[in-house]
Formats: sequence, C-alpha cells, structure tokens
Amino acid sequence: MTRFVIVPQWQGSPSARGMLLIDGANTIAGDLPRSTTTRIEVPLEAGESLDTGVLRASALQRVRALLTETLQSGTDHAVVIGGDCGVAVPAIEHALAQHPTLAVVWCDAHGDLNVPESSPSGAFGGMALRAVLGEGEPSLRGAAVDVTRAVLVGARDLDQGEEEFVESAGIRLVFAEDLAAADSLADAVAATGADAVYVHIDLDVLDPAEITGVNMAAPFGARTVELAAAIRALRERVPLVGASIAGFAPASPDSAVDDMGAILRLVGAVA
Repeated sequence: MTRFVIVPQWQGSPSARGMLLIDGANTIAGDLPRSTTTRIEVPLEAGESLDTGVLRASALQRVRALLTETLQSGTDHAVVIGGDCGVAVPAIEHALAQHPTLAVVWCDAHGDLNVPESSPSGAFGGMALRAVLGEGEPSLRGAAVDVTRAVLVGARDLDQGEEEFVESAGIRLVFAEDLAAADSLADAVAATGADAVYVHIDLDVLDPAEITGVNMAAPFGARTVELAAAIRALRERVPLVGASIAGFAPASPDSAVDDMGAILRLVGAVA
C-alpha cells in the first residue's frame, strides 16, 4: 500500500513566491485518499540561518526531524508531497537505510547541486541533490547516496558551479528529449547497478506548456506523458522504494485545477 506524506515546506525555496508551495501541497492533498495520507505541520515562520550559510535553516531542521520520525513509523511505500525539493533529502535517507545500493532519479529543470559556499541564493532547495550525495550543511544533508547512482533528468538551467560538478563527478544525465524513448531512463538506472530506486520530481522538470504553477519555469522541458511512461518502464526493471513530488506553486485556485491533470498522472506513475 502507498502512503502519502504531505510536507508544505516553503522555507527551502529560492523564490519570493515560495509560500505558494503551501497552497500547492494542500491542493494535491485534496485529491489523495485521506485514509493513507499524513500531514507534517510545517512552521509558518521563516526561521534563522544559524550561521550555516543556508537561509531559514532552523525551520528546515525542524521539518527534517518531523518527516524522518513520520517515515520511520511505517513500512509502506511512501510518496512525499512538497513543498520545496528539500523534503526529498530525509525521505531518500530513509530509503537508503533499507537499500544501501539505492539509485536516485532526480527530475528537475535545475541541478540542485550547490553547497552553501557556491549557492547564489542560500536557499536549500538549490542544494538538495548535493545534500543527498552527502555534501553541504551537515545538519541538513543525509547519508550519502553514491554519486555513481545519481541520475539527473530534464536538467536544463544549471549554475556554472553545478555544471562543473556534473562534469567532474560524472553524474548521469537523461535529457527531456531522451524521454521520448521510454526505456532511456530505465537503461540509465540499470547501468548504475542499483537494486532499488527512489524518484524525485520537481514539477518544473515539465515544459511550461504542460504546467503553469511553478516558480522557476524553464523552456524545453519534459512532456508529462513521456515522463510518466519512462517512470513506469523504470519500475518494470528496478523496484521503486520511495518517491517525492515538489514545486507546485499555483498562482490561483483556477490555475491549480488546470495543472492537476498533469500532476495526478505523475502521482499515479510513482504511487
């Protein structure tokens, strides 16, 4: 059985419109079964950086602890609904504890590969994948997934430092146009040798023609139907042991309704 964990964390967002992520998480929650859905109460206050170089670090640390506790209380397949991309970090750490050769598929228009010293914004959302790989602020990063088992999907708007890290670390890339071949993602993950996979989706991985309710849209993104098909093909090859969907920031209730078809297709692919 799939359980859903709603985490309307906004404090890791680099956007001035970050609090719209609360509305996005709540909107998605409204279409999920109540009996299998748990909500994390995210503090409304911004929090303090605590000399970490990460904006709002104190609030992020609190949410991390609450999410970790919630995930440890059950054994069902969990899909975490954000909120910003930082919600994926403790969820991946939880999956890694059970599957030491876990692969992580990170679907995002951006790299999320900064550390506090390189980040142009200081926002943890832009450091989340780097934290998954065991680098960055110690109080927010997780147990490290091996970089050879990280697959970055649909990235097309990377900072210079992120581009350099991708090249030096040898991170596997699957571009949006590659998803037209449904097996492209499965092939990339199978090549890592992983025995299980976690899939994270920042909704800005989609092309702006597919979804409007994101804060940092970038052109030439993935098509919903192709990304969903690629994830299903992946699941036929490697067991999916956890997932997260983040980045929904609808500008209005009407626009939220317009985007829900694409979002629910992706929920169905990972649930």
